[in-house]
Amino acid sequence: MREVATLSKNRNPKALNKEQLLNDYRIAQESRQASLMGRKEVFMGKAKFGIFGDGKELAQLAMARYFEKGDFRAGYYRDQTFMFAIDQLTVKEYFAQLYAHTDVEADPASAGRLMNGHFATRSLNDDGTWKNLAEMKNSSADISPTAAQMPKLLGLAYASKLFKENKGLHDLTEFSNKGNEVAWGTIGNASTSEGMFFESINAAGVLQVPMVVSVWDDGYGISVPNEYHTTKGSISEILKGLQRNDDQKGYEIFVVKGWDYESLDRAFENAARIAREEHVPVLIHVVDVTQPQGHSTSGSHERYKSAERLEWEKNHDCLLKFREFLLERKIATEEQLDLIDSEAKKFVKEQKDLAWKSFADGIKNELKEAVELLTAMAPQSSNATAVTQLAEDLKKTLNPIRKDVISTVRRALWLSRTDAESVKADLRAWYAHQQELNKDRYNSHLYSESIFSVEKIDAVAPKYTEESPLVDGREILQACFDDILQRDPRFFAFGEDVGKIGDVNQAFAGLQAKYGELRVTDTGIRECTIIGQGLGAALRGLRPMAEIQYLDYIYYALMTLADDVASLQYRTKGGQKAPLIVRTRGHRLEGVWHAGSPIGMLLHSLRGMIICVPRDMTQAAGMYNTLLEADEPALVIECLNGYRLKEKMPSNIGQFKVQLGVPEVLKEGNDMTVVTYGSMCRIVMDAAQELSELGIDIEVIDAQTLLPFDTTGVVGKSIQKTNRVLFADEDVPGGASAYMMQQVIEDQKAYYHLDSEPATLAAKAHRPAYSSDGDYFSKPSIEDVVEKIYSMMNEVDPVKFPSID
Repeated sequence: MREVATLSKNRNPKALNKEQLLNDYRIAQESRQASLMGRKEVFMGKAKFGIFGDGKELAQLAMARYFEKGDFRAGYYRDQTFMFAIDQLTVKEYFAQLYAHTDVEADPASAGRLMNGHFATRSLNDDGTWKNLAEMKNSSADISPTAAQMPKLLGLAYASKLFKENKGLHDLTEFSNKGNEVAWGTIGNASTSEGMFFESINAAGVLQVPMVVSVWDDGYGISVPNEYHTTKGSISEILKGLQRNDDQKGYEIFVVKGWDYESLDRAFENAARIAREEHVPVLIHVVDVTQPQGHSTSGSHERYKSAERLEWEKNHDCLLKFREFLLERKIATEEQLDLIDSEAKKFVKEQKDLAWKSFADGIKNELKEAVELLTAMAPQSSNATAVTQLAEDLKKTLNPIRKDVISTVRRALWLSRTDAESVKADLRAWYAHQQELNKDRYNSHLYSESIFSVEKIDAVAPKYTEESPLVDGREILQACFDDILQRDPRFFAFGEDVGKIGDVNQAFAGLQAKYGELRVTDTGIRECTIIGQGLGAALRGLRPMAEIQYLDYIYYALMTLADDVASLQYRTKGGQKAPLIVRTRGHRLEGVWHAGSPIGMLLHSLRGMIICVPRDMTQAAGMYNTLLEADEPALVIECLNGYRLKEKMPSNIGQFKVQLGVPEVLKEGNDMTVVTYGSMCRIVMDAAQELSELGIDIEVIDAQTLLPFDTTGVVGKSIQKTNRVLFADEDVPGGASAYMMQQVIEDQKAYYHLDSEPATLAAKAHRPAYSSDGDYFSKPSIEDVVEKIYSMMNEVDPVKFPSID
């Protein structure tokens, strides 16, 4: 660990000329004023919540100086000064986000979807194609959970390693300059207590990637001081063991005070050089940072900081120290700095007011239109007085938001429910138009809306010849991955045991030897950062496949998948994408932690991802081919007990594709529709044979994907024929089976075609006990399926189907 010494006055500071120093002072003052005014806007009721970067201005200016085109940031919600300094955020945009302006031109980071201080650059053109990331200064889209930026940061840095060392990627100049890019991360001191931080730090040290992590240390985590967060009260102290030496690779670690301008410059200059030129990770522990306004608008730091601490913070405010530095070095006079201060305050107020006007005017126009329509409608309405009152109340609303307008209009339509259509037609039409606008403002881009969305990729059937051999299912996957690795240099696969042995089920067997360690790679046991590694690489234009060895272990990675991967396109309104493929295996096997089917949990957590549940490896291969043409993140859950089952090898192994969202009818029938997926397909198909001998003819449908689920109404059409339905799976009761039922009964209106109650068949509420008997008595068996369907038919015709209980 290296304490950064204050620079000599004789240093030749080419990066610290007078013009640069005064420009930095101006940016710092503008950023501080944005923080101060932003807090007031919240207290005035013009914004919902505020969290600001005051006290961290100098360190961020130093970081910005060495941030180059092609570099990426993965930080947290106090980095406004940095974003101002790299010209990727304006003060007006900053306030637009505070007000939640839904226009992407006003708030390019999120179109009002993210709380203030959540920064992002737009990596994509309007049609979903990539911009030239190598010519941009890039910021990945922030998320709020503490330390959750760290797994993604690892992946952004890992991409540079791949771009540098894999010559097959050197032609992708729109994404990288041969790996010359640094990934810059920021984090608060208290958040370094999180497991995500330690896992990411360790992985970066193992991988030796160009990653610079800055820890802004203000001594607290909201109200809790460092001694409660960190052993020895210092993250740099406890990470000393990671410091590299002559014999061992590791980190470079610097400690620098947040108010010491020159030392900050030296630290970030050295960090950038080490990371960029040597591909060595660097940790910069920025201590003595202050937080003048406390944590956020939710409370006051006077409640938990002593008078002595508050006085110390006042005296060590980095802007005060910066001012003293400029005066001491005679770079500026008091008058010059006072002028910059006043101009900064004036400028920020102007930009704030412009942002507010832009935000408020749109809503005020909608309010005016609504009031005019209500006023015109009122005299003709049977509830004229009430409608008039609604219009008057709406007109008087102070600082209206869109909810005020729409809520009033909806209530007016309630009041006019008995009126003639001519009375309310104009208001109803206006409301319908607003619904469309608001759907785009608040509900669009959960999934890709580009030409690369999965719904635009058609199926291509697998082809077979008389010579097509019967092989183990895992060999289908092996051939598919071999083809993908050969044809797409952006594709790489990694995970626990994926590399040398070719994964625990041998689908990558021999492929590391053929394509090298950069393409088929082993990792440590670290599911969270395996996903982060893939996420960051996907953000930079690569096509990673991250393997979670067993579905039961996905819980370790669930937060990153849910909060970051799945919501990325939504929270940036199509500004960023990360088409990461997560490969795993689950369903039937033996053991509490190797037979998982927590599908309901995943369905509810991962909206925004594609969830594929192939019944065999040929189907899985077709899904991988589809996903690699698409630009959406996906989770593919292969069947654990299917790798040794025999399948025919398609002759078009790299070309056939499964159309995602379209179920497949495995067996036609007339008595009942049975909807299932994954390993349960074999169970249900075997049960269908048994049922046919009992005089029952079922139609078996494989859902194939659960997100999206049956976009063409295959199941609904089947129910129109059979008038009965059973949803069968291996999840807990009320899990995925309940989800499928809702999709079909409610969304596809199948209720109107049912002659019997819709039913589900699921596993027991607990995890399966070990052994074959544990599987049999925990998850649905052939006999369970037969008896469930038979009992439903017994209710229909007890004479033809007498009870077998």
